[in-house]
Amino acid sequence: MLVRRHYAVPVLVLALLVAASVLLGLGAAPAGAVTDRDCGDFATQAAAQTFFLAHSPGSDPHRLDADGDGIACDSNPCPCSTRRTSPAGAAAAAVRATVVQHARVASVADGDTVDVHLVGGAYRRVRLVGIDTPEVYGGVQCGGPEASAAMKRMLPVSTRVRLVSDPTQASVDRYGRLLRYVSRVSDGRQVNRAQVYLGNARVYVYGGVPFQRTHEFRVAQAAAKAAPRGLWRTCR
Repeated sequence: MLVRRHYAVPVLVLALLVAASVLLGLGAAPAGAVTDRDCGDFATQAAAQTFFLAHSPGSDPHRLDADGDGIACDSNPCPCSTRRTSPAGAAAAAVRATVVQHARVASVADGDTVDVHLVGGAYRRVRLVGIDTPEVYGGVQCGGPEASAAMKRMLPVSTRVRLVSDPTQASVDRYGRLLRYVSRVSDGRQVNRAQVYLGNARVYVYGGVPFQRTHEFRVAQAAAKAAPRGLWRTCR
C-alpha cells in the first residue's frame, strides 16, 4: 500500500497539470486573431470597407455587410468606398470601359425603363442601372403608376439625356436593353438616383455584384424611407 501511495501522488499531479494546460490552450486567442468589430468602431464608411475587405469579406465574420451587397457599414459617414474584392466584379471592371452616349427621349415605358433615339439615329431601350420600380405590366403593383408618372415628368419626350454605363455591370441585359445611368443634359439631374430619393424605386443590386453608386443610392433610399416618400409611404 505504501508503494501505491508513493506513485499515486505524482500521477495525480501530472494529470492536473495536463488538464490545466488544455484549459489554458482553449482559452487563449489564436495568434493573429482580430477582436470582434462592429460599424460603430469605424469613423467612416471607407475605414469600415478597408477593414471588411482585409478580413474574409466572403464570410463576413464581423457582420459589417448586413445586406450582403459587398459594401460595409452603409450608414457610416463619408469618406465612402465601394471598392470590393469580388472576383467577378474585379474582372468585369478590368475589361469594361465606361460608355458615354447622348440621346433624346422617345418615350417612357415605366418607372425604370425609357426608349431613346441615340445621336446618330439608333433607337434603343434603356434600363436604368441600380434601381427597380413596381410593375405596371402583367399586373399593376402598388407604386407602379406613380413611378411611371414621375419618370414622364422628369423625362418628357425629346428631353436630351446623357447615358453612362457602369464598368462593374454588363453594358446590355439579356433583353437587349442598354444598362445605363441616365442624366438630363439641361441640369445634370441623375434620374436613377432621383427615382430612389423620391421613393419611386428601390435600390437593385443584380447578381450580387454592387454597382459603383450603390452606397450613394442606399443613402437616397434611407432618406426616402425616413420621410417617408412614395412607395415607402403608400405601399406598406
